[in-house]
Amino acid sequence: MHDHRRLGRELELFDTDPLIGAGLPYWLPDGAAIRHALEEYVRAAERRAGYRHVYSPVLGKRELYEISGHWALYRDDMYPPMDLGRGVGGSHESEQMVLRPGLCPHHAVIYRSRSRGHRELPLRLAESGGMYRSERSGSLGGLGRVRAIQLNDAHVFCTPDQVVDEVVATLRMIGRAHAAMGIVPRRHRLSLPGPGGKYVDAPEAWRRSVALLVEALDRSGIAYESAEDEAAFYGPKIDVQFVDAGGREFTLSTVQVDLHQPARFDLSYVAADGARRRPVMVHRSVVGSVERAVAHLIEVHGGAFPAWLAPVQVVVLPVAEDQVGPALDLAARCEENGVRAEVVGPDQGGLGARVRAASRAPYQVVLGPKEVEEGSVSVRLRGGRRPGGALVPDFVARVRRVITGHESELWP
Repeated sequence: MHDHRRLGRELELFDTDPLIGAGLPYWLPDGAAIRHALEEYVRAAERRAGYRHVYSPVLGKRELYEISGHWALYRDDMYPPMDLGRGVGGSHESEQMVLRPGLCPHHAVIYRSRSRGHRELPLRLAESGGMYRSERSGSLGGLGRVRAIQLNDAHVFCTPDQVVDEVVATLRMIGRAHAAMGIVPRRHRLSLPGPGGKYVDAPEAWRRSVALLVEALDRSGIAYESAEDEAAFYGPKIDVQFVDAGGREFTLSTVQVDLHQPARFDLSYVAADGARRRPVMVHRSVVGSVERAVAHLIEVHGGAFPAWLAPVQVVVLPVAEDQVGPALDLAARCEENGVRAEVVGPDQGGLGARVRAASRAPYQVVLGPKEVEEGSVSVRLRGGRRPGGALVPDFVARVRRVITGHESELWP
């Protein structure tokens, strides 16, 4: 397994600068392409599953996090509040704003923005949004542990009898995403509370929440291991665990059952009998932190990403200067069809050297005089396989099918 910090910089995917600050990486164009492809995959999967996408601010009043329980039980991982003073009628009032440590309080407020009926449930709200954690400098490294996190997050507000179905559906969505990404988890962990005061003191709610997750795991046929003192402060979790290049285990995907925040925010829905009932809040993240997901992809694939994730999917190699114009036309045709392509011309070296330099790209296509005359390309696949020639329209259509289908085979 590769070290993503070294390889990510070699491939010009991301970097850091002390002027920006530790734990605050910036994304370079090729890394941004991977991140965008991953985020779009999740958004499309969520749309198909009935999620509605929202946006919420990265700041919130301290009171918001006092209501959610973050301020009392999660404060050590949050940044200090910012005091915002303003003059009102000659007096000086102040309010405290906090960089959010999670998106769930904002989504709870969105849910309660109007009255909800039982026919609206489950209401699935999703967002790819920023969150912030006050990590210690010694724990930071590359993309694996950062202070500004782009989280693929969602919250499902549902009736108690809908919870298990929603968790099972989430586990399936997570499994499909991992397969498309070409990664395999080490284990599924049922994360339970432990001793101490960092958990909500509600024994019956914990018992009910754990029972719902266990039922979902059993129905899904997923083997799991229980671990104490790994739960969120508001509820138990199913964590999907992976291992990084250093042999350290980390959580990538998660699904959680929360009976705490719906009560704290006084969330309700009108049931079929007209009574007001309390919804359950299911927290879920398909790929978790985008930073951590891309770090793992770099380490697993060594820069040779699945075709749909590759920053450059087709490298066009004109043999001589006469073929540069047709090569640019082919690259433009690829881009028009949603295929990322670039031209590496003869001014950048001999053909053999250019093929070797493009070895991580899924597709390398050679254009010589014969191919230009025939309207075809000579195809080379990553790994050295040569399936032969193909007419340009057929080649572009075939690559597009592989990419949009998130297929693992390059030339099925």
